[in-house]
Amino acid sequence: MSHQGSLSFQVFTGNSNADSVVHHKFLHSMKARFLRFIPLKWNVGGRIGLRVEVFGCSYKSDIADFDGRSSLLYRFNQKLMSTFKDVVSLKFKSMQGDGVLFHGEGQRGDYITLELQKGKLSFNSHTSVTLGSLLDDQHWHSVLIERFNKQVNFTVDKHTQHFRTKGDSDHLDIDYELSFGGIPVPGKPGTFQRKNFHGCIENLYYNGVNIIDLAKRRKPQIYTVVRNDNVCFPSLLSCC
Repeated sequence: MSHQGSLSFQVFTGNSNADSVVHHKFLHSMKARFLRFIPLKWNVGGRIGLRVEVFGCSYKSDIADFDGRSSLLYRFNQKLMSTFKDVVSLKFKSMQGDGVLFHGEGQRGDYITLELQKGKLSFNSHTSVTLGSLLDDQHWHSVLIERFNKQVNFTVDKHTQHFRTKGDSDHLDIDYELSFGGIPVPGKPGTFQRKNFHGCIENLYYNGVNIIDLAKRRKPQIYTVVRNDNVCFPSLLSCC
Protein backbone atom coordinates (compact mmCIF):
# COMPACT_ATOMS: atom_id res chain seq x y z
CA MET A 1 0.00 0.00 0.00
CA SER A 2 1.23 3.53 -0.71
CA HIS A 3 0.75 6.96 0.84
CA GLN A 4 1.83 10.24 -0.72
CA GLY A 5 2.03 13.25 1.56
CA SER A 6 2.98 16.82 0.75
CA LEU A 7 6.70 16.07 1.09
CA SER A 8 7.18 12.31 0.85
CA PHE A 9 5.99 9.04 -0.63
CA GLN A 10 5.61 6.08 1.71
CA VAL A 11 4.82 2.40 1.10
CA PHE A 12 3.10 0.32 3.80
CA THR A 13 3.79 -3.39 4.02
CA GLY A 14 1.01 -5.80 4.94
CA ASN A 15 0.87 -9.20 6.61
CA SER A 16 2.56 -12.28 5.15
CA ASN A 17 0.02 -14.86 6.35
CA ALA A 18 -3.71 -15.26 6.86
CA ASP A 19 -3.90 -14.43 10.57
CA SER A 20 -1.50 -11.66 11.62
CA VAL A 21 -2.47 -7.97 11.72
CA VAL A 22 -0.12 -5.15 10.73
CA HIS A 23 -0.72 -1.64 12.15
CA HIS A 24 0.50 1.63 10.64
CA LYS A 25 0.06 5.08 12.18
CA PHE A 26 0.54 8.40 10.44
CA LEU A 27 2.92 10.82 12.10
CA HIS A 28 0.56 13.75 11.46
CA SER A 29 -3.22 13.90 11.19
CA MET A 30 -4.90 14.58 7.85
CA LYS A 31 -8.32 15.59 6.60
CA ALA A 32 -9.83 13.78 3.63
CA ARG A 33 -13.20 13.08 2.09
CA PHE A 34 -12.05 9.98 0.16
CA LEU A 35 -9.34 7.36 0.59
CA ARG A 36 -7.99 5.30 -2.31
CA PHE A 37 -5.99 2.15 -1.63
CA ILE A 38 -3.46 1.12 -4.26
CA PRO A 39 -2.02 -2.42 -3.88
CA LEU A 40 1.51 -2.47 -5.28
CA LYS A 41 2.18 -6.23 -5.13
CA TRP A 42 0.76 -9.43 -3.70
CA ASN A 43 2.22 -11.98 -1.32
CA VAL A 44 4.01 -14.47 -3.55
CA GLY A 45 3.21 -17.43 -1.34
CA GLY A 46 -0.45 -16.65 -0.70
CA ARG A 47 -3.74 -15.90 -2.38
CA ILE A 48 -4.80 -12.50 -3.61
CA GLY A 49 -6.86 -10.69 -0.98
CA LEU A 50 -7.13 -7.40 0.83
CA ARG A 51 -8.74 -6.23 4.06
CA VAL A 52 -8.17 -2.73 5.45
CA GLU A 53 -9.52 -0.97 8.53
CA VAL A 54 -9.14 2.79 8.92
CA PHE A 55 -9.44 4.51 12.29
CA GLY A 56 -9.87 8.26 12.52
CA CYS A 57 -10.50 10.91 15.14
CA SER A 58 -13.49 13.14 15.77
CA TYR A 59 -13.79 16.33 13.71
CA LYS A 60 -15.97 19.20 14.86
CA SER A 61 -17.62 21.16 12.07
CA ASP A 62 -19.75 24.29 12.36
CA ILE A 63 -20.92 25.58 8.98
CA ALA A 64 -22.85 28.71 8.01
CA ASP A 65 -24.46 29.25 4.62
CA PHE A 66 -24.37 32.84 3.30
CA ASP A 67 -26.79 33.73 0.51
CA GLY A 68 -25.02 36.89 -0.71
CA ARG A 69 -27.33 39.24 1.21
CA SER A 70 -26.91 38.42 4.91
CA SER A 71 -23.97 38.70 7.29
CA LEU A 72 -23.19 37.74 10.88
CA LEU A 73 -22.32 40.50 13.34
CA TYR A 74 -20.17 39.81 16.39
CA ARG A 75 -20.63 42.52 19.01
CA PHE A 76 -17.84 43.25 21.48
CA ASN A 77 -18.48 43.54 25.20
CA GLN A 78 -17.12 47.08 25.11
CA LYS A 79 -17.56 49.87 22.57
CA LEU A 80 -13.91 49.82 21.50
CA MET A 81 -11.75 46.73 21.07
CA SER A 82 -8.04 47.57 21.08
CA THR A 83 -5.82 44.56 20.35
CA PHE A 84 -2.12 43.96 19.82
CA LYS A 85 -2.72 40.37 18.69
CA ASP A 86 -5.46 38.86 16.52
CA VAL A 87 -5.94 35.35 15.14
CA VAL A 88 -8.66 34.56 12.59
CA SER A 89 -9.12 31.09 11.11
CA LEU A 90 -11.79 29.69 8.81
CA LYS A 91 -12.54 27.52 5.80
CA PHE A 92 -14.71 28.74 2.96
CA LYS A 93 -16.32 27.53 -0.24
CA SER A 94 -17.44 30.28 -2.60
CA MET A 95 -20.11 30.48 -5.28
CA GLN A 96 -18.73 33.72 -6.76
CA GLY A 97 -15.41 35.46 -7.31
CA ASP A 98 -16.10 38.55 -5.19
CA GLY A 99 -17.36 38.92 -1.64
CA VAL A 100 -16.39 40.15 1.83
CA LEU A 101 -15.53 37.38 4.30
CA PHE A 102 -15.06 39.66 7.30
CA HIS A 103 -14.67 43.35 8.05
CA GLY A 104 -14.13 45.65 11.01
CA GLU A 105 -13.28 49.34 11.34
CA GLY A 106 -12.83 52.04 13.94
CA GLN A 107 -13.49 55.76 14.15
CA ARG A 108 -9.77 56.40 14.59
CA GLY A 109 -9.06 55.13 11.08
CA ASP A 110 -8.13 51.50 11.76
CA TYR A 111 -9.73 48.75 9.69
CA ILE A 112 -9.31 45.08 8.82
CA THR A 113 -10.91 43.35 5.82
CA LEU A 114 -10.68 39.94 4.19
CA GLU A 115 -12.43 39.60 0.84
CA LEU A 116 -12.49 37.71 -2.40
CA GLN A 117 -11.58 39.79 -5.44
CA LYS A 118 -11.85 38.06 -8.82
CA GLY A 119 -11.17 34.67 -7.26
CA LYS A 120 -8.19 35.85 -5.19
CA LEU A 121 -8.15 36.47 -1.45
CA SER A 122 -7.18 39.97 -0.35
CA PHE A 123 -6.26 41.04 3.19
CA ASN A 124 -6.39 44.77 3.98
CA SER A 125 -5.32 46.55 7.16
CA HIS A 126 -3.36 49.69 6.19
CA THR A 127 -1.55 47.29 3.83
CA SER A 128 -3.04 45.17 1.04
CA VAL A 129 -1.79 41.62 0.36
CA THR A 130 -3.32 39.12 -2.07
CA LEU A 131 -2.96 35.33 -2.08
CA GLY A 132 -4.35 32.44 -4.10
CA SER A 133 -6.22 32.22 -7.38
CA LEU A 134 -9.38 30.56 -8.67
CA LEU A 135 -10.68 30.39 -5.10
CA ASP A 136 -14.27 30.59 -6.37
CA ASP A 137 -14.11 26.97 -7.60
CA GLN A 138 -16.72 25.75 -5.06
CA HIS A 139 -14.06 23.74 -3.21
CA TRP A 140 -13.03 24.23 0.41
CA HIS A 141 -10.09 26.56 1.11
CA SER A 142 -8.46 27.23 4.48
CA VAL A 143 -7.42 30.65 5.79
CA LEU A 144 -5.32 31.64 8.80
CA ILE A 145 -4.49 35.23 9.75
CA GLU A 146 -2.10 35.88 12.64
CA ARG A 147 -1.36 39.49 13.58
CA PHE A 148 1.02 40.58 16.33
CA ASN A 149 1.55 44.33 16.46
CA LYS A 150 2.39 45.21 12.84
CA GLN A 151 3.64 41.73 11.88
CA VAL A 152 1.10 39.61 9.96
CA ASN A 153 1.20 35.98 8.80
CA PHE A 154 -1.41 35.48 6.08
CA THR A 155 -1.95 31.83 5.06
CA VAL A 156 -4.23 30.46 2.34
CA ASP A 157 -4.18 26.71 1.67
CA LYS A 158 -0.76 26.33 3.38
CA HIS A 159 0.80 29.17 1.34
CA THR A 160 1.97 31.89 3.75
CA GLN A 161 2.86 35.53 3.18
CA HIS A 162 4.75 37.36 5.96
CA PHE A 163 4.57 41.16 6.00
CA ARG A 164 4.35 44.26 8.17
CA THR A 165 1.41 46.63 8.07
CA LYS A 166 1.68 50.38 7.79
CA GLY A 167 0.14 52.82 10.24
CA ASP A 168 1.22 54.77 13.30
CA SER A 169 0.25 52.34 16.06
CA ASP A 170 1.01 48.72 16.92
CA HIS A 171 -2.53 48.06 18.16
CA LEU A 172 -5.73 47.78 16.13
CA ASP A 173 -8.78 49.76 17.28
CA ILE A 174 -12.14 48.35 16.12
CA ASP A 175 -15.45 49.90 17.20
CA TYR A 176 -18.41 47.87 18.44
CA GLU A 177 -18.33 44.83 16.16
CA LEU A 178 -16.90 42.65 13.42
CA SER A 179 -19.03 41.54 10.48
CA PHE A 180 -18.64 38.18 8.74
CA GLY A 181 -19.99 37.52 5.25
CA GLY A 182 -20.38 41.16 4.28
CA ILE A 183 -20.49 44.81 5.34
CA PRO A 184 -24.07 45.44 6.48
CA VAL A 185 -23.80 49.18 7.17
CA PRO A 186 -21.79 51.64 5.06
CA GLY A 187 -18.76 53.02 6.85
CA LYS A 188 -15.78 54.16 4.87
CA PRO A 189 -16.47 55.45 1.35
CA GLY A 190 -17.02 52.56 -1.04
CA THR A 191 -17.57 49.84 1.57
CA PHE A 192 -21.29 49.50 0.86
CA GLN A 193 -20.59 48.88 -2.83
CA ARG A 194 -18.64 45.72 -2.00
CA LYS A 195 -20.44 42.44 -2.56
CA ASN A 196 -21.46 40.18 0.29
CA PHE A 197 -20.01 36.69 0.41
CA HIS A 198 -22.04 33.96 -1.29
CA GLY A 199 -21.09 30.48 -0.16
CA CYS A 200 -20.22 28.55 3.00
CA ILE A 201 -17.91 29.28 5.91
CA GLU A 202 -16.77 26.50 8.25
CA ASN A 203 -15.18 26.63 11.72
CA LEU A 204 -14.91 30.41 11.91
CA TYR A 205 -12.79 31.47 14.90
CA TYR A 206 -11.85 34.98 16.00
CA ASN A 207 -9.31 35.07 18.85
CA GLY A 208 -10.46 31.65 20.02
CA VAL A 209 -14.19 32.47 19.82
CA ASN A 210 -16.29 30.09 17.70
CA ILE A 211 -18.49 32.61 15.87
CA ILE A 212 -20.79 30.11 14.14
CA ASP A 213 -21.32 28.12 17.33
CA LEU A 214 -22.42 31.32 19.10
CA ALA A 215 -24.86 31.98 16.27
CA LYS A 216 -26.26 28.45 16.44
CA ARG A 217 -26.89 28.87 20.15
CA ARG A 218 -28.37 32.34 19.48
CA LYS A 219 -26.09 34.12 21.90
CA PRO A 220 -26.72 37.87 22.31
CA GLN A 221 -23.27 38.78 20.91
CA ILE A 222 -24.30 37.45 17.48
CA TYR A 223 -27.10 38.48 15.17
CA THR A 224 -27.77 38.48 11.45
CA VAL A 225 -28.32 41.52 9.26
CA VAL A 226 -29.74 41.31 5.74
CA ARG A 227 -28.46 43.77 3.17
CA ASN A 228 -31.62 45.90 3.38
CA ASP A 229 -30.92 46.29 7.13
CA ASN A 230 -33.76 44.01 8.27
CA VAL A 231 -32.73 42.03 11.33
CA CYS A 232 -33.51 38.33 11.61
CA PHE A 233 -32.27 35.21 13.36
CA PRO A 234 -29.25 33.44 11.88
CA SER A 235 -30.02 30.86 9.22
CA LEU A 236 -27.28 28.25 9.36
CA LEU A 237 -27.31 25.50 6.76
CA SER A 238 -24.81 22.89 5.72
CA CYS A 239 -23.13 23.07 2.34
CA CYS A 240 -22.31 19.96 0.37
